[in-house]
Amino acid sequence: MRAALPLAAVLLALVACRSEAAEVPAEATADADGVVTWAASADRMGDGVAGRSYRLVVHTSVGGTGVRVRLSNAFGDRPLTLDSVYAGIQRQGAELRPGSNRRLAFDGAPTVTVPAGGTVWSDPLPGRLPAATNLVVSLHSPDAGGPASGHWMALQSSYATQGDHTAEESGAAWTIPTGSWFYLDAVSVRAPAGTGAVAVLGDSITDGWQSTADLNRRWPDHLARRLQRTDTAVKGVANEGIAGNKVLTDGPGQSALNRLERDVLTQPGVRTVFVFQGVNDIKAHTGVTADDLIDGYREIAERAHAAGKCVVGATIGPFKGWSEWGPAAEAVRQEVNAAIRAGGVFDAVTDFDRVLRSPYDPARMSPALDGGDHIHPNDKGMQAMADAVDLTSLDCDTAR
Repeated sequence: MRAALPLAAVLLALVACRSEAAEVPAEATADADGVVTWAASADRMGDGVAGRSYRLVVHTSVGGTGVRVRLSNAFGDRPLTLDSVYAGIQRQGAELRPGSNRRLAFDGAPTVTVPAGGTVWSDPLPGRLPAATNLVVSLHSPDAGGPASGHWMALQSSYATQGDHTAEESGAAWTIPTGSWFYLDAVSVRAPAGTGAVAVLGDSITDGWQSTADLNRRWPDHLARRLQRTDTAVKGVANEGIAGNKVLTDGPGQSALNRLERDVLTQPGVRTVFVFQGVNDIKAHTGVTADDLIDGYREIAERAHAAGKCVVGATIGPFKGWSEWGPAAEAVRQEVNAAIRAGGVFDAVTDFDRVLRSPYDPARMSPALDGGDHIHPNDKGMQAMADAVDLTSLDCDTAR
């Protein structure tokens, strides 16, 4: 047990009176809003439970000081009170590293009420959070009810309990496992000046389905690890994928067009928007044409440009063998991909179709990269996607 204490020294704020954030000159850090280091798009999650606590495990990308969390009541129909919110570092399961759990405040108060349809950022915690850390956010609501907001397919083990156990570093009380995140949709840090982030708009492939749970093998996770090893100003990654999501119409989650502002453009430090969506718009034979989808992409790009962001777009991957595949959908996919490759839609292009397709049947995913359902890549496929991203395309000039 003694060996754990030095590890705690690199955690959130072990010296309350002298924070590392205060020791770093203001001109040496990013702006006061920081840079997003983790995110997950919110959606409706069923009814909230009064008196329940959640211990939510998230894996960060960029490191820095002044950790802040964003709490979401985006789909709530009434105000949500959170009377106890803590952040610490995972030791194992629901157990935290000794000395790492710290209470978060909101405009100096320990309690916050998030309005229906709204989000709220916490005050920054003093101290440094290393890159690629399993951060644990514990929160309790005495009055949750009505539609809860959260992210159902986390592919990460988190925990729940009844009653307020948020201050405890022990995992003993956290006996209810959950594979979802509740009421938490972003974490930011203050990073060195000039540091930025990329936010990925996507569907279940970006959300990580068919990658191994609890090992952070979604393709944006692999991308984050590449960015940490590379001399680039873009270090943060916000995974804004929702399983089943579409560009044009609501369904699982609001459409990419409808959630762009909340999920991407309001995230701190985002320099580049990465768009990898469209297969759900075309695979169900809804009548969506290539022109419809390209128009949706253009609207995303125009709105991102107006907000000073660059936009990288990816071609739609192969999905022959999936139950909704057909020649008509394939024709639309090929037309969309040709338009993306031709340029003029996005500032830069990543050709995921070329990476994933079989050399013997280009409408089908390569068996070596196929997660088994012919539309979602496996761990190897996720790595191949991340490796295909030109990192220089993420660090573009946002002056427009």
